[in-house]
Amino acid sequence: MTTVLFDMDGVILEGPRTDPQVYAAAADAALADLGADPTPAQRRGVRTHDHERIKTHCRELGIDPDRFWKLKETHASKGTHDRLRSGERGIYDDIDAIRDLGDRTAIGLVTNNRHETAAFVADYVGFDFDIVRGRDPTFEGYERRKPDPYYIDDALDALGVTDGIYVGDSPTDVTAGRAAGLETAFLRRPHNRDRERPRNATHELASLADVSSLVGPE
Repeated sequence: MTTVLFDMDGVILEGPRTDPQVYAAAADAALADLGADPTPAQRRGVRTHDHERIKTHCRELGIDPDRFWKLKETHASKGTHDRLRSGERGIYDDIDAIRDLGDRTAIGLVTNNRHETAAFVADYVGFDFDIVRGRDPTFEGYERRKPDPYYIDDALDALGVTDGIYVGDSPTDVTAGRAAGLETAFLRRPHNRDRERPRNATHELASLADVSSLVGPE
């Protein structure tokens, strides 16, 4: 059977990315944990994903940049999980197709989002994924996000397979999946309805229910 790996944001979770306010609040919480007293400019700087800017401000504040980043990632995960529990961020209504597919073949969740959140979402939706892989809570882990195929390659290695399909909602998903040697399925969602289909996408899907037809008969 064909292994199928799924992106998370924009495929399972509504919307293409984490709300920027989640990261802002996470940065503020990390600063408080470390007892830092930043200037307004420093606070704005560490709320971004600009690593060099963050490292510079952390050194100015006398705090360890790696420790700050890990705390920021942890708090961002907590904020995301709270938004899911409260219903502030929703789940797409066609995701049960993933559960059904898992009864037939190996399935995985591979995302640019934090690994802590990927594991939470897998448990939250109750899917028995064969592999769950999100980004590591380090500067290096952040830089390995798609379109780099690093996390997809890592998932394939863990499963002991070299081919399959990667389902995503963005051109970077398609680029990373193809770089990992997979077929790719570009999933249409409200936020990408008007976007041109990536030229290197193997398939185009209107719903997750359409994935089953790509896998073949039971």
